[in-house]
Amino acid sequence: MRYLAHTPARRKEILETIGVSSVDDLFKDVAVSVLNQSIEGLPDHQSEWSVEQHFRKLAGQNRSASDGPFFIGGGIYRHHIPAAVDHLVQRGEFLTSYTPYQPEISQGTLQYLFEFQTQVAELTGMDIANASLYDGATSMVEAILMAQRITGRKKSIISGGVHPHYTETAQTYAKFGGFSL
Repeated sequence: MRYLAHTPARRKEILETIGVSSVDDLFKDVAVSVLNQSIEGLPDHQSEWSVEQHFRKLAGQNRSASDGPFFIGGGIYRHHIPAAVDHLVQRGEFLTSYTPYQPEISQGTLQYLFEFQTQVAELTGMDIANASLYDGATSMVEAILMAQRITGRKKSIISGGVHPHYTETAQTYAKFGGFSL
């Protein structure tokens, strides 16, 4: 909604409603020594354009995370995210509210799983396709279990570069599933 400044007539109406004759009357109880017409060091007003340029210049002095060493770890490293991804994840069907009061990305996850399954079925000519694995940790464990079924081996190796939460999930499955890591 656009900001529309008050007209002189509207200002007069407001002042009359609150019972003062001018805006200055609102400050009559403030000591004169406290009222300061200018604040030291504060620049004069600027246009929105000038302020934006100033802050862009200030922001340009910052370093981004990609400008230096990256120590965050845990499987989160420098990677490329195609520009189309941002556009796609902001589409309404991927951000549909799960409940009327709380938008849930999980509903969007269900939508993209459906879209993925549909595309795989169409591309392969199969009647059905499945992409029901909901998160990375469970997917990794399912891959380990599938590899063990195919190879007959009961021991798997997990790279040190895998996120620790994924590894913990695999360790839990291994503990109760009769295989080792």
